[in-house]
Amino acid sequence: MKRSPERKIRETSIARRVFSLPTLISFGVAAGVILFLATRFDLDWSETWSAVRGINPWLYLVGLLLYYLSFIFRGARWRILATNAASADGGNPKIPSAPRAAQLIIIGWFVNSVTWLRLGDAYRAYAFAEDTESSFSWSLGTLLAERVMDMVIVAVVLLIAAVALTAGSGHAISGYIVAAAMAMATGIVAITLMMKIYGERAARWLPTRVKSAYDRFRQGALGSFRQLPAVMALGVAGWIFEMGRLYMVLMALGLDASLALIPVVALGHAVLSTVPTPGGVGAVEPGVTGLLLIELSQPEAAAATIVDRSITYLSIIIVGGALFLLRQALRARGSVSREKAAAGSGPR
Repeated sequence: MKRSPERKIRETSIARRVFSLPTLISFGVAAGVILFLATRFDLDWSETWSAVRGINPWLYLVGLLLYYLSFIFRGARWRILATNAASADGGNPKIPSAPRAAQLIIIGWFVNSVTWLRLGDAYRAYAFAEDTESSFSWSLGTLLAERVMDMVIVAVVLLIAAVALTAGSGHAISGYIVAAAMAMATGIVAITLMMKIYGERAARWLPTRVKSAYDRFRQGALGSFRQLPAVMALGVAGWIFEMGRLYMVLMALGLDASLALIPVVALGHAVLSTVPTPGGVGAVEPGVTGLLLIELSQPEAAAATIVDRSITYLSIIIVGGALFLLRQALRARGSVSREKAAAGSGPR
């Protein structure tokens, strides 16, 4: 598909935002978090770094592998959601493979990690629309469906884990994380239900151009909710691998934590990462450290947070950044090839 000048401008604009002054500032914010942890928790940094230096590299690599395997399940789920939506509205977009969808998710998380206001979600929808030759609003609708399922899973598992942790060990955990997850899940489900029940009537009041985009968004979101057992199973599998990542991080550091604490911390990390700073920086680190303090000492909790964030933040910047640049390079090369082909087929 030949890209319009408007699409080229939008893609260039997004690329410039990723590699901009705010991006550099976000790295400064990430560095400042370390100072925040030191002052907020009064850490013994010598003991913390001693724990980090004693890490088992093989177990750490297993945790890293589990983290990236979770994207395969997320990509497979997104592919099913998009296929469902396409079938529901009678379209025939070119749905990418599960590994390709997983790559786009990683790229989206990379953009989220270096920009403010979760721009990566918009970029991911835009990239998916480009690859499927569909509309941006339709693609964004499939992301809403994905988010609904994620938040329901997170809220339910967090609630069960929190109850188990409190009942099994007597540790009373803060209800803020559970309450936030429940509120987010309730809110996003309510929005989706309102769109299903009242969406068509509300659309009548919209300007024609906005109504067209809204209709495609609504079709992408509501049409995705099919084959629910399969998509929910893939979603749960993805979160299990996320929890496995944290478990391996703790094992690599030689730290002992109850199994009930693992989902509380891993899914609490997911809730905190929705804060619209780059990668949730400034919210994830103190939040995760605070949750780990339920069972670990301050130096141990800080060490686990630093090592875990090396996977969920630093590695995403490296791997996602590489995939982002590769995508930009391939698209630029494809554009040049198409222009040369068009010039060669012109009148002589």
